[in-house]
Amino acid sequence: MKNHRDLCVPFLCFCFLIGGCVNFRDPIKAEKTTFYTLEYEAPAPSHSQALSAALRVKRFSTAPTYDTNRIIYREGAFRRDAYVYHKWRNNPGQLVSHFLSRDMRETGLFEAVLYHDSRVPASHILEGWVDEFFEWDAKDGREAVLSLSIVLTGLDEMDVGKRTLFQKTYHKREPCGGETPKALAEAMSHAMQEVSSEITGDIYSFLKQISDETSQTH
Repeated sequence: MKNHRDLCVPFLCFCFLIGGCVNFRDPIKAEKTTFYTLEYEAPAPSHSQALSAALRVKRFSTAPTYDTNRIIYREGAFRRDAYVYHKWRNNPGQLVSHFLSRDMRETGLFEAVLYHDSRVPASHILEGWVDEFFEWDAKDGREAVLSLSIVLTGLDEMDVGKRTLFQKTYHKREPCGGETPKALAEAMSHAMQEVSSEITGDIYSFLKQISDETSQTH
């Protein structure tokens, strides 16, 4: 019995010690993560004549610094940080290519605007990358910074070297209405709406010019 008692005391002490350690190391309940996306009304159908062009919009790639769903912000030169409990629903490349596809399709300016995984044959490919997608923090306020680069290629051109038809970079800075991630999402939405409109207009004008020149030669 003495041996049993001698073993029991250290065992009970060990149990109390483990119990105390478990309670002490219980993680503090984390704050709930909030997810954001871009949100703005699609453009109204255009009254201009639709072009006989079927555009496939490939999923945009994203610069390494912003290739994440974490919301990135800049507080000083050469620094990029991220919010902990506030994130984008998708990474910038996915958000941008989705909204651009939707906007171009809703205008009715093209025969078809196809998503990247569509099996419908296309006459043109629109691809690009997100150069910048972040919150710029300055003493006089915050801004949403958006930079996109696009390349339009024609699949009907037999000469591969001539398939690149149009390329351009678009840059937009939009003031935030507050100092919250939601204010950034609103500002980034405005920036995307304007850039999307510019891209759609540029591509339409370019392809229409080619179409008009082709009609005149025939």
